[in-house]
Amino acid sequence: MSARTDVVVTGLGATTPLGGDTASTWAAMLAGTSGITAIEEEWAAGLPVRIAGRLAVEPTELLDRVQARRLDRCEQVALVAAREAWADAGRPQVDPERLAVVIGTGTGGALTMLGQDDVLEASGVRRVSPHTVPMLMANGPAAWVSIDLGARGGAHTPVSACASGAEAIALGLDLIRLGRADVVVAGGAEACICPLTLAGFAQAQAHSTRNDAPGLASRPFDTGRDGFVIGEGAAVVVLERADFAAARTARPYATLAGAAVTSDAHHITAAHPEGQVRAMRRALAAADLPPLAVDVVHAHATSTPKGDLAEAQSITEAIGVHPAVTATKSMTGHLFGAAGALGAIAAVLSVRDGIVPAVRNLDDLDPEVKLDVVTGGPRTGAVGAALANAFGFGGHNATLVFTPA
Repeated sequence: MSARTDVVVTGLGATTPLGGDTASTWAAMLAGTSGITAIEEEWAAGLPVRIAGRLAVEPTELLDRVQARRLDRCEQVALVAAREAWADAGRPQVDPERLAVVIGTGTGGALTMLGQDDVLEASGVRRVSPHTVPMLMANGPAAWVSIDLGARGGAHTPVSACASGAEAIALGLDLIRLGRADVVVAGGAEACICPLTLAGFAQAQAHSTRNDAPGLASRPFDTGRDGFVIGEGAAVVVLERADFAAARTARPYATLAGAAVTSDAHHITAAHPEGQVRAMRRALAAADLPPLAVDVVHAHATSTPKGDLAEAQSITEAIGVHPAVTATKSMTGHLFGAAGALGAIAAVLSVRDGIVPAVRNLDDLDPEVKLDVVTGGPRTGAVGAALANAFGFGGHNATLVFTPA
């Protein structure tokens, strides 16, 4: 099969701090709404961080009660988003052997692991759930989605920190272009808002401590940024071989024209712009597009002082300062393993709708950022190519390029 096989996006699914589905999440992004709120529960009272981007709709409201009890929260959100994306794609009739699933995650079933360890310590072995291992394993979200859809073409789980969701979509593109699948359900899921993660990120001085103003805490590229805000949720897309989609008269949102994954081999937490530059350049080369063809960049932009500057530098070097740049983590917080997939959905919808969300809370652009960052309100105009970045601890870089279908 040709390395240039066209691959299109035919379905979108999401559950986020902004909404329980893709439509509500996108509408909130365009409205500049914040999904970041205070954590009021007693367990957070003594923590230095007491804000988070929590789900707008509980997944247990959308799943069978018995099934939900046997799933970690990360698995629950993956299933919710995947079902929406599958339905949105029209539930393609595809040979199960030609249907694959790729769902990335950063921490997998962390809540189950921590919760069941507490049960073990407090009440002993006999009180530990027999479902513990299937609930905590990182491949659980991909496995459950594959079971739900009857996918027998492979169930894969990239675990590359905050690049996981984007890397999953890049792998989906590879699977189709290598002739191993006709349809791939790909994305990311994360749900790890708990004392340990909040305390750990606070100790690393990576998380915002703007507890008194949650909606103002995430502020990518702003001079007042003081760290990211943890979020939870899932985002999933359905990818199809273009001729397969055309044969069933599907209406694609966009074409996934190219993707690239690189590693910095530099530092376990500090990003290196060179690795990010390589990811963007390789993705554009895979899409056979020059930098000047890029109209929109959905930046990873987590709202950390050093991270935002590193990405701004890499975008300027790899692409230039001409594209409109957006950063929706200003509204959702950082969904870690799901972040890259949600960024991909935002990029896809920008291509389809010709509109780019503004960055919330950007009151004073960092003078070292030379980019055309969208502020004040959404920007409209035809989008010929949109690029979505996702970078993660460990030096993981993933870039996706979308063009009109």
